[in-house]
Amino acid sequence: MAESVRRLLGKPGAVDLRPYTKLLESIEAREPELRDLDDAQLTEKAAELGNAELPYERDDLVELCAVGREAARRALGERPFDVQLLGVMALLDGHIAEMATGEGKTLAGALAAAGFALRGQRVHVLSVNDYLARRDAEWMRPLYDLLGVAVAWIGEESTPAERRTAYSADITYASVSELGFDVLRDRMVTDTADRVVPDTGIALIDEADSVLVDEARVPLVLAGAAEHSDADLEMAELVRTLKPGIDYEIDNEGRNVQLTDTGIDNVERALGGIDLYDEDDTSVLPRVNLALHAHVLLQRDVHYVVRDGEVRIINESRGRIALLQRWPDGLQAAVEAKEKVDVSETGEVLDSITVQALVLRYPTRCGMTGTAMAVADQLREFYELEVAVIPPNKPCVRTDQPDRLYATREEKEDALIEEATEVHATGRPILIGTQDVAESELLAKRLADAGLECVVLNAKNDSDEAAIIAEAGTHGAITVSTQMAGRGTDIRLGGSDMSDRDRVVEAGGVHVMGYGRYPSSRLDDQLRGRAGRQGDPGTSTFFVSVEDDLVANNAPETRGYEAAGDGEITDPSWLRMVDHAQRVSEGQLLDIHRNTWRYNKLIDVQRSVVLEHREAVLTDDLGDRQLAVDCAAHHADLVDDAGADEVARAARLITLYHLDRGWTDHNAFLAELREGIHLRFLGRRDPLDEFNRDAVPEFKGFLDGARTRAAESFGEAEAADGTIDVAELGVKRPSMTWTYMVHDHPFSSQLENFVGKLKRPSGAQG
Repeated sequence: MAESVRRLLGKPGAVDLRPYTKLLESIEAREPELRDLDDAQLTEKAAELGNAELPYERDDLVELCAVGREAARRALGERPFDVQLLGVMALLDGHIAEMATGEGKTLAGALAAAGFALRGQRVHVLSVNDYLARRDAEWMRPLYDLLGVAVAWIGEESTPAERRTAYSADITYASVSELGFDVLRDRMVTDTADRVVPDTGIALIDEADSVLVDEARVPLVLAGAAEHSDADLEMAELVRTLKPGIDYEIDNEGRNVQLTDTGIDNVERALGGIDLYDEDDTSVLPRVNLALHAHVLLQRDVHYVVRDGEVRIINESRGRIALLQRWPDGLQAAVEAKEKVDVSETGEVLDSITVQALVLRYPTRCGMTGTAMAVADQLREFYELEVAVIPPNKPCVRTDQPDRLYATREEKEDALIEEATEVHATGRPILIGTQDVAESELLAKRLADAGLECVVLNAKNDSDEAAIIAEAGTHGAITVSTQMAGRGTDIRLGGSDMSDRDRVVEAGGVHVMGYGRYPSSRLDDQLRGRAGRQGDPGTSTFFVSVEDDLVANNAPETRGYEAAGDGEITDPSWLRMVDHAQRVSEGQLLDIHRNTWRYNKLIDVQRSVVLEHREAVLTDDLGDRQLAVDCAAHHADLVDDAGADEVARAARLITLYHLDRGWTDHNAFLAELREGIHLRFLGRRDPLDEFNRDAVPEFKGFLDGARTRAAESFGEAEAADGTIDVAELGVKRPSMTWTYMVHDHPFSSQLENFVGKLKRPSGAQG
């Protein structure tokens, strides 16, 4: 009844599993006959499914699951559980399958991918990183071989030829970022033979909530025309001398820092008595603000690490090094100046794409994760996806204990160490989840001081994560780790070989301890889910303090509580306040996602117009072949010397250049417009409306302008030895390109930033 009401109201809820459940008995009935077949006959049975249509009819779905189950048993030594087959069927129907950690998502995803591929669909299995893409492709390869479908994978180091070959397989595993970068590079080719990504078919997304929700806030960028710039060392040194509370103040949320009147005076004096708000020179104040943000709000070993002489951003939702992420160039350079490392290359953005736009290119989308229902509304709003909650194979018997709230961080740490000492004495494995690198190292030191040896997993040693997690279930083990999302390795009781499983089970299984609640309840659940795998015993407890950033930044009130002698706060209303703070945080993340989508919606429309025209030019479509004909009519001498084909080639290259050059310039205009448009909020005008109001007329005439510039360039063309040297006309591609993910400015509203550039605070002295 509750589900019916939710659907009537249009609320997101779980997909009805009853139609799938009814098929399980028929699937099992096929097992004896299929076991009598040899491998070749089983492969032939799989091939017969190629005559089926999507969505699979009842009998075809039964046959696919039965053949897939038998193939998995033979190829991998794993007979899929009934619940895994429910997941397969949900995926084939284009849903998100929510399956708990340890319930076999990888195998369920592989069987669904094979089901799509057997029907002739090209499948891209998108993962959160290269490691999982390669691991899962190689792990599932014997299954795919037996089912008669080809599988491949790509990674950051894959060459263009290797990528082209991998994408030609029936099923291709790739990280979502690598796929996005390939799409961006394909948009810049001048010959169709240089493309690597084929037409889209099926996107099957692992860790779907991380990819579709968390990564959706991070644009992927293709840059070119590199120019070296120097770090602003002068400003970095200047802000080091400023004093908190005197020269600058941080807002209550810890997201913005600004100079005080005293700070303004001190900065102006240090820079030779200048006026920071001189309308004739507006370049100095932004430099000061960037350096101040980098110095105060971006913390080493929290937001980034310095490795091999480079500043490397830490992915906030996973606790790993984000190898291809960078902040917008000004802030990136400011942090590099702060750390006194070489400045990374900068240049102009040639094109960009959001993860959301990338995934929406696929006609059919589905995925799997352990925590989907918490973002079911976003999956429906942005991707038109519904969630199918798959029950565990065995009931979860993990005990999730109530949060323990303390007045201060120190009291929280004391309580956590005390409990860790007590639990460790029983021999139970302990997994402690922290927010960042600094917390993990601090906690490791506290544990060591208490005589407790632990293994630390964070962004500094994430290459060892598989080995560390695999042994986290060993008797007496203590593991301290940053975010557990997307780790991709199960914690097996007794260690990787499960040799000591019985002793660990008897002791009570893994005890998970959270060193504070995360900004999202999904991350809490992903940590909790590391205990209680496949019906194993386990417990979880989260330790929180009023001083934690989540609480301090998002709670309406952080005073007036009563604490016991050890600092613990037991008032239920204050415990509910922690939940409230987390909901506020989740709301802020949703706003970021929604704003990213709203602003990029118009940009995507304009980009699609350019890409459609570019495709016509690239493929020599009749409509744009006319450009070459027009050029030839005006330059008959070139036709006589070089021939019509050469004229068409030159016309194509010239036109593509001006289309790409025009889009690069327009992209820069849009980026600058979006930053500055928030100033119009001061006039009580909606920034998004204002953005659209300026962006639409700016794009008007884009194609005509590109064609005009192309014709003008062609008018200057000269033929030599039967060819037209387009480079002499200034038609040059970037000497090099590189890719990265833009890590949005993590602090302050753009309104506050840009108001600070133009308007001096009241009462400030010159």
